[in-house]
Formats: sequence, structure tokens, C-alpha cells
Amino acid sequence: MTFDEIVTKVREIASGVDVADKGFLAVQVNLTGEGGGVFYVEVKDGRVNVEPYSYDNRDCEVTMSIDDFNKLVEGKLDPVFAFTTGKLKVNGDIGKALEFSKLIKK
Repeated sequence: MTFDEIVTKVREIASGVDVADKGFLAVQVNLTGEGGGVFYVEVKDGRVNVEPYSYDNRDCEVTMSIDDFNKLVEGKLDPVFAFTTGKLKVNGDIGKALEFSKLIKK
């Protein structure tokens, strides 16, 4: 998937997730490699927003290759495994990163 397709896919997945009981969550995702980019996912007031911009007031920042993120979104890569093997790096609140991974799992 291209960067734009990834953002669209994350929006689709997030639109089907019930976040009514979730608090505020803001995660910036940095995708490295050819075709990579930056987007953020914000849960606020019972809604999920996914935008292709950096987000300065974030809980955490997740960095991984675009290929590995594609695998994560497709359910072919476990986020905990990716983190422990260094394929996924988290800067900030790891608990919030885990909440984020639950939002985007199929």
C-alpha cells in the first residue's frame, strides 16, 4: 500500500471502532522507507480522526517501516512482537501505543 492508501485504510478501520468510552489519545505515526510519511490518529470526544500531518501535542510517537506497518494493519504482524524485535519504536507513553495498536487491528 502507498502512504495515502495506508491513511485511508486506517481511517476505514478507525471508523468502525467504538471509542465512546475511550479517553483522549493522540499518536503520531512515522513511516520510514520509500513512500513513507507522517500521520496522526486522535481519539477525542468519542470520535477518531486520522490526518496526514505531524501532531505536536501527542501521547506518543510510533516509528516503523512502511512495509512493516502494512503487515501490522493487515494483521500479519503482532505489535508486541514488532516492538520487542525493534521493528516498531515508541517514543512516549507505551500504554497509549498499545491502545493505538488495538484501534487499528482488524
